[in-house]
Amino acid sequence: MNRSFKQKRNHFLFALVTFCLITSKSFSQEDRRWQIDQDGSISWQVNNNIPHDDHIEMSGKKISCVLRYGVAADGSFHASRSLVWPMLRTIPNNTHASFTRRFAQDAFDLVTVNYKPIAAEKVVSLTLNGTLIVKSNAGTTLELTRQFFPSTNLSGYCEIYTIKNISGKTCAVEIPKSNAIYTSDPTKGTEGSYAVHVDLSNQGNFNLQENEAISFSVFYSGVKANEQAPVVNIEEEKTKRLKFIHEIWNKLVLETPDQVLNTEFAFAKIRASESIFETKGGPMHGPGGESYYAAIWANDQAEYIGPFFPYLGYDYGNQASLNAYLHFARFMNKEYKPIPSSIVAEGTDIWDGAGDRGDAAMIAYGTTRYSLSKGNANEANQLWPLVEWCLEYCHRKLNSDGVVTSDSDELEGRLPAGKANLNTSSLYYDALISAVYLGKALGKDEAQLKTYKTQAEKLRTSISNYFGSKVEGFETYKYYKENDVLRAWICTPLTMGIYDRKDGTIAALFSPRLWTNDGLASVAGDKIFWDRSTLYALRGVLAAGETDKALDFLHYYSNRRLLGDHVPYPVEAYPEGDQRHLSAESGLYCRIFTEGLFGIRPTGLRSFDFTPRLPKSWPLMKLRHIYAFEHNFDITVERVDKKLKITVSDGKKTFINKVINDGDTINISL
Repeated sequence: MNRSFKQKRNHFLFALVTFCLITSKSFSQEDRRWQIDQDGSISWQVNNNIPHDDHIEMSGKKISCVLRYGVAADGSFHASRSLVWPMLRTIPNNTHASFTRRFAQDAFDLVTVNYKPIAAEKVVSLTLNGTLIVKSNAGTTLELTRQFFPSTNLSGYCEIYTIKNISGKTCAVEIPKSNAIYTSDPTKGTEGSYAVHVDLSNQGNFNLQENEAISFSVFYSGVKANEQAPVVNIEEEKTKRLKFIHEIWNKLVLETPDQVLNTEFAFAKIRASESIFETKGGPMHGPGGESYYAAIWANDQAEYIGPFFPYLGYDYGNQASLNAYLHFARFMNKEYKPIPSSIVAEGTDIWDGAGDRGDAAMIAYGTTRYSLSKGNANEANQLWPLVEWCLEYCHRKLNSDGVVTSDSDELEGRLPAGKANLNTSSLYYDALISAVYLGKALGKDEAQLKTYKTQAEKLRTSISNYFGSKVEGFETYKYYKENDVLRAWICTPLTMGIYDRKDGTIAALFSPRLWTNDGLASVAGDKIFWDRSTLYALRGVLAAGETDKALDFLHYYSNRRLLGDHVPYPVEAYPEGDQRHLSAESGLYCRIFTEGLFGIRPTGLRSFDFTPRLPKSWPLMKLRHIYAFEHNFDITVERVDKKLKITVSDGKKTFINKVINDGDTINISL
């Protein structure tokens, strides 16, 4: 048998076996703990699938909460909340120095009904809609509801408790007065002591008639010792939180025949957008996870989330992205010493503990993509010197083989990356391409742009020559020179428009060596996974035109993250961090669709290449209210026989309405 045919057959069989295993699992009831509701929320109807515990992060401009919650084997509910105040800084004032406290009390434990504690609670359902709503019954006497959410603007976290009488008799309810203050050690805060106020509102005694309800609330706030706790109206705070959710849900709306994808996209927009903190250094998007706040990173903020916000049109997100790039620009220097990996402590300090991680390539890639997609010439000109500096830095780091050297990569030494890794060179390549587009739009020197173009062409060849290799039988890439085991980041060239080795790379990504129940293993055969590489891979495989293959795995992954046992967002990693809901990963999820499925690649301040990838089983797909390029426009892709009809319109003007061949790329000017 011909060896290449045999190899292709084996690759196909690997992918087929994996696909069969995954799709058979993805539709099994045990994997779908949650369901999608008509209003776009998700809910878990509790029956015999207990005990079960989960955790979710929710954030506002001055607070973040990691809520750990669960239903015990006896049906009772329990929760603890880790509250983080990023602008209350502790000593030493480093990356992790956000004032944090964890509380486990349940306010229903303070209440008496008919002069006794509430007993025999059985949880009926939990609902996530940007808040967590828990509904329970206490025997045949009471219906109990809890609702958890952060304040949008205040340094506080809110809980609303409701008791409804369903007993048929009058119930006497006593809600106590409770105002606790926890004061921290003044030697451990950069500004002395901090105070956590836990205030219960609507105390008193109430006689509830049949079907009558009473609500009370608990507000956790953190302030400096000499400050007053914020005055709060909890119902107004709930209204503000839900208004924020609906604002995000009504922008950049994904409409496909796959409700799982539509809903996970909607939820990912929440997590991507909420984790922005109002620091003394301006708005700073933070990963979260009880560790990373009031700080920015070259990967999470500059590379992952920054290029996404222009599409969403979330003003505060765009402000945070611009602010991040300007913070990094502060560290440009004539000696071309590395820009720090992270700027921490509200912009007052740095972290560079992993050396040069390829940060300049990350920043150049993100800055150019953001500037083009945002479409604002003034901002782009402001950021252009940062682009130039980062590109020159990377050029100076080329080795004799023409690829970029660095001390580590974005995993900061957790896994081997050699002296030059595939990720950094791929990011630098895309940054050069984007810089040519951006420079042309800004009227920059043509000779300089020609140099960038030539450098990109040489780098593409060098990437192929240096990293291109047969690894574990697949014609793909080695991640670094000495690498002989498949790595998840072999997907990166696909997201940068490098498809030279796409067949072998895609076969490797979806082989049992890399694909697991939680997406890509970081290293073949290992249990470690980081969602960021899975999210890059799904985007890259779609961009490369393997639409239906990518769709199967995308649906499985989305189903697991949205409706499985740990919901509703993409996660950071495992075992590290226990699958924290870090924020930028949700931005990467959304970019699977903007850049992968819809194939948007910015080419100017008002233009983009468009390569739609409509799955064969779908009659149409839409992306509505796209705010990039300083427009608010819609894209519709419909199947017409074997071709695609594309419509791009802002509701008043139709920019394009034509039929193209499946796989064609066209340039659209707004």
